[in-house]
Amino acid sequence: MVGSAFVSGRMGLALAGAALVVAAVLLPSRAEAQFGLRGGPLGVARFAVGNMIGVSRLRHARMAVRGGRYRSAALRSQDPRGAERGQPYNPYVLRAALTAQGALSGWHGGRRPQGWWRHPDGSYGWVGPVFWPFAHDDLTTAIIFGDTTSLSLYGYVDIYAAIFTPYAAPELAAYAAPQGRRARKVPSVETVCDASDTGGLPVDRIAAAVAPNELQRTTLDELATAWNAARDTIRAACPAQAPAMAAERLGLMRERIAAMIKATDAIAPPLAKFVGLLNDDQKARFNALANDRRAALAARQPKDAQATAACQPDYDPRYDQQAQRQYEQLLQQQWPAAEIASTLRLDEIGRARLEVLQDTTLRTMETLSPCPAEAAATPQARLDAVKTRLETMLQAVGGISDALDDFEADLSDEQKAGFEAIGPKRGA
Repeated sequence: MVGSAFVSGRMGLALAGAALVVAAVLLPSRAEAQFGLRGGPLGVARFAVGNMIGVSRLRHARMAVRGGRYRSAALRSQDPRGAERGQPYNPYVLRAALTAQGALSGWHGGRRPQGWWRHPDGSYGWVGPVFWPFAHDDLTTAIIFGDTTSLSLYGYVDIYAAIFTPYAAPELAAYAAPQGRRARKVPSVETVCDASDTGGLPVDRIAAAVAPNELQRTTLDELATAWNAARDTIRAACPAQAPAMAAERLGLMRERIAAMIKATDAIAPPLAKFVGLLNDDQKARFNALANDRRAALAARQPKDAQATAACQPDYDPRYDQQAQRQYEQLLQQQWPAAEIASTLRLDEIGRARLEVLQDTTLRTMETLSPCPAEAAATPQARLDAVKTRLETMLQAVGGISDALDDFEADLSDEQKAGFEAIGPKRGA
């Protein structure tokens, strides 16, 4: 499942997720003491699967970043993948390289080739102070092309990164107001936010597929206009300044997800209008755009049989030997509950509230499964599915925000500052 070259390399959060299987199933008493895992193991197993998907893409993305072939300047407003020009590409490798370049440029001065908060495909959900930089692109890819790979990977790891930020304060300041020589390496917030503009609706490809008449073409243009307006809605939810506290970062997540939901609501009527004008043959060709995307990706990326099996309902995580080997690493990386309680000098109430925050966050592994769902047959049905996923995520982040508020309610300013300083190793 995971190649020997990858296993012999650095083991970050991608493989650490697999160890949660053991924490929940094989070692329940210790897992509950360390992580507060109270639920069933399948959601945890599927989170681990999500962190195993796309390993070869991740390795190639790292090579691209190390080699410097893709610079943060490539994040500026454009379509970096050549989709409209018909050029062959693997969108996930390039996406991973672009977001990694932006995410890591300030972290440790840009000297590290990876970060613990990366997604399994090598991309990053947090790039500096910006959450979900390719939000508009993900909507287009999921709705039109039926590919929810990137969208499905947003969940636990992003929420965890919001609570325990990977960035030190000077690094966030570098994103917000770059100065001097470092400005050439650290993209601005505006530059990262503009990454959502990757060309909008693929009008030319749709037109080539359905061969619209004059009325249909006018309606398609109206849909493209609504698609661009949706991009602007998401763009408007970018932060004006870097969020300094966990509560602010969770609040930013809620704003960005809510903007994406608003965007889906805005494009639903013009999409329905356009599809309603198509005949059955045109609808079939419009729907087939998703088949073309899946076939192209399948030709470039071999199937991981074990990862696919782990997403099945009858998957039993207790026989995952690799998860057992990674269990100790997980204990070092995830939820330093004892350190938090000791550093903050929590009383029994504080410890109980911390446990609630911990459990509430870990439950998102099941509610926000990284296993990509089978794509619906039509763009309209896919839009509904995307909106449902976003609403589920918004509800999850809201619940965690409430748990964090309860945890911090009786903390002093000194304790709150101490909590912000705890977490995985960050930059300088």
